[in-house]
Amino acid sequence: MTPRSDPGPGGAPPPGPLPGRAGTGPDPVDPPPVPLPDDLVAPARTLFADRLPLAAAYAELLAGPGVVRGLIGPRETTRIWDRHLLNCAAMAEFVPAGSSVVDVGSGAGLPGIVLAIARPDLAVTLVEPLARRSTFLAEAVSALDLGETVTVVRARAEELTAARRARRGARRAGRGGRSTDASPHRPGGPVELADLPDDLQVPADVVTARAVAPLDRLAGWCLPLAVPGGRLLALKGASAAEEVARHAEAVRRLGGSPPAVRLAGVGLVDPPATVVEVVRERTRPPAATPPRAAGGRRG
Repeated sequence: MTPRSDPGPGGAPPPGPLPGRAGTGPDPVDPPPVPLPDDLVAPARTLFADRLPLAAAYAELLAGPGVVRGLIGPRETTRIWDRHLLNCAAMAEFVPAGSSVVDVGSGAGLPGIVLAIARPDLAVTLVEPLARRSTFLAEAVSALDLGETVTVVRARAEELTAARRARRGARRAGRGGRSTDASPHRPGGPVELADLPDDLQVPADVVTARAVAPLDRLAGWCLPLAVPGGRLLALKGASAAEEVARHAEAVRRLGGSPPAVRLAGVGLVDPPATVVEVVRERTRPPAATPPRAAGGRRG
């Protein structure tokens, strides 16, 4: 795979060569161009500003290695800008300036990488349990030069919660925070649970998720990763209001506020992105955590 030398929509070339398949050399084909439709240029410039070339480089990652590795379907390549990038970037309007963000079940980086591109003021942690997905995320972060603000952690959501609690408990007991048998972090790869950095911003101000699970299970996984008063922002579809009505009581038992359906990108994105917002109002017993994890089993 070769570096891109052509300028993106914003005029400046995107950074670096695009990542190849981990362990097997470059992916077999260069990423295809993903043109930004004329009718989406204005909203894309509004949402990404001077980082639009970076968004264009990420679009090519999704259409190339993302398809080759099975992270998105080949039919999605013609809808990357409207269905994926702009839809995810629109929710940035609900994220306060300078926030820490945890993206649960990040998959191909939606919405976590998109938020990191659109909002360089955010500190983003991408949480993904599958090896092939977390490897792609780490390579994409490196290729897009996002390493200063983005960390990829290979874990299930509830594993990360338990690991942070154990680390805090060990420090309070004076035993130190790290496991004695922690393996060194592989440069350029995702961070494993045994090697979590001490400065990882978890719990976070905002926890995001997209198409991961029904709201009751999602709240169980995500609310413990938010600070008290922090919020869960879940990208949902047209049936969000029905899902909220069905699971509002379960969310309350898990320590969340009444879920609110909000629209992001009104006047920019057609249709606007549907976001369910839940504020973490109180803590809850660890035993109440649902047994299954976001993002499936480890690869």
